[in-house]
Amino acid sequence: MTDEKTDEKIDSLQELLDQHDYTLPKVGEIRKGIIVAINDQDIIVDLGLKQDGIVPPADLAKLDPEERDSFKVNDEVDVYVLNASEPDSLKVSINLARLNQDWIEAEKLMASGEVIEGEVIGYNKGGAIIPFGRLRGFVPASHLKDLTPGMGDRKRQQRLAKLRGEKLPLKIIEVDRRRRRLVFSQREAQKEWEEAQKKALLENLEEGAVLTGRISGLRDFGIFVDLGGADGLVHISELAWHRVDHPREVVRVGDEIEVYVLKLDREAQRISLSRKRLLPNPWKTVEERYSLHQLVEGTITRIVDYGAFAEVEPGIEGLLHISQLSRSAVQTPHEVVNENEVHLLRVVSIDPKRQRMGLSLKSVTTTEQIEWMAQRELVLQEEAEAKAETPDVDAIDTAAVAEAETAVANSATSEEE
Repeated sequence: MTDEKTDEKIDSLQELLDQHDYTLPKVGEIRKGIIVAINDQDIIVDLGLKQDGIVPPADLAKLDPEERDSFKVNDEVDVYVLNASEPDSLKVSINLARLNQDWIEAEKLMASGEVIEGEVIGYNKGGAIIPFGRLRGFVPASHLKDLTPGMGDRKRQQRLAKLRGEKLPLKIIEVDRRRRRLVFSQREAQKEWEEAQKKALLENLEEGAVLTGRISGLRDFGIFVDLGGADGLVHISELAWHRVDHPREVVRVGDEIEVYVLKLDREAQRISLSRKRLLPNPWKTVEERYSLHQLVEGTITRIVDYGAFAEVEPGIEGLLHISQLSRSAVQTPHEVVNENEVHLLRVVSIDPKRQRMGLSLKSVTTTEQIEWMAQRELVLQEEAEAKAETPDVDAIDTAAVAEAETAVANSATSEEE
């Protein structure tokens, strides 16, 4: 009787087993499984089949150590079927399953046209190399915004070398699993990326903020500073406390500088910046260096109907009112002074709060003028002598060079003879 019951149980179990789908998987198929054992050499995965899948050591070696250490019994994993023909050996790959997922993700991103960010890890003659999960993608030189068609090979390689380690906005433009090709484009992504970055920056930026940016362009009226996706303008009047005729006098393209956010116009997407607000204001300490009736040297910077302005130090300008130009009547300042002239002047008023200084030429005595002019002439003479003693590399005597070259040529000819 017992044997009959045992046989019935076996028959029931066999029936259940027969009902289970034991169709052998195909090579290249992706299946989900449960890790049932982790050994020193391999991992065994239950795939719901008559036999378990084995992840071989060679496959595990292709995974990062952190990934290998993270696996636990009862974890669900995707595996790629390597072979199914051998009855006692069903080999599967976790690495290839994850590679397959990267290809699927790349195809989705290409279809959506989404902009992603990728880091340049290397380059070759044709372009830059970008990692994408476990894959390696490529940005052809024609799709890198800093490379132009007419650029020489040497300059091209220098530009590519500078890209190493940089993160670029990218779009996936080609996915070909069979040929293992994954191609990116920076040019197609750049405009969208910049617009998104600018929008995000404008949403979070506040007036009065201090930022670090890189100078992206110089103009007569000021400089443009890249704040990380959006450019802000520093007007020439906000570059320094002293008068600046052109931005190149104080900054260069590529310089990294700190800037102060003066004004935001989110609707027009304009950012007004200042450099000088973060520099020491010379007017705050002007009374420490100047006092009433003090004699100072001033360079005439501007002439207006009511007088002239003179710079006594970078950032400190004073007004020479027309009434302070001469003891005799003056119809126009041009009768007495011209731009860029240097004069000895007397301080007649100081107002640090309003950043104003009054200067006078007529209150300087004749004796003071004569002594100053004599001293100034002596200084200018010493400067001229020092300059004459310093060899000018850019003005080498071409005749001497030609003579030396002729001597070398004659010597070489004599040796040959």
